[in-house]
Amino acid sequence: MVNPTRMELTKQKKKLVSATRGHKLLKDKRDELLRQFMDLVRENMKLRKKVEEGLKNANMEFAIAKAGMSDEVLNTALMGSKKTLEIKESVENIMSVEIPKYETNAQISGNDIYSYGYAFTAGDLDDAMYSLSLVFKDMLKLAEIEKSCQLMAAEIEKTRRRVNALEHVIMPNAKANIKYINMKLDENERSTQIRLMKVKDMMLEEAIEERRAADEQ
Repeated sequence: MVNPTRMELTKQKKKLVSATRGHKLLKDKRDELLRQFMDLVRENMKLRKKVEEGLKNANMEFAIAKAGMSDEVLNTALMGSKKTLEIKESVENIMSVEIPKYETNAQISGNDIYSYGYAFTAGDLDDAMYSLSLVFKDMLKLAEIEKSCQLMAAEIEKTRRRVNALEHVIMPNAKANIKYINMKLDENERSTQIRLMKVKDMMLEEAIEERRAADEQ
């Protein structure tokens, strides 16, 4: 239990004011994080459907291409690429959460997506490679959004715990301490007044006794 002094009372009042202000700020942060998180979730669901549909089409076309080609020719065609892909990562700060941003310098267009000759490969393989190139940027964006959702979900949970700690522990404790200190200070003040009144009565009685003794003389 806290020491019931006026200094401690001032300390507890300041603590309550700070906790109340922090509680409001954290609640506002939590609400804004939730809003942006839900926007990301909706975008994630929409983009995931698009990516899954694109991959489904590409896989179907690869299956058709594989049916018309030998495994050796197909593997040679797919392993013949000497191209490199560089992905750059940066971060964007949103409500103290560092959201990843992925960028690539690859400009995939036209014949750039084909790393093989056309003499021994089926046209279905060209269709499959083209379909896969179309979904690549969406896959990269999907990875960015899903990672952002994970980071924001973790920050929301951390903020929620801090809000609950302030709301259910720190603020109630400060209020209880303030109430306790005020009660003790009031008791001490009443006790002091009672003692002063008793001392006053004793001094008055002594003065009366001295007056009587002087009159008798």
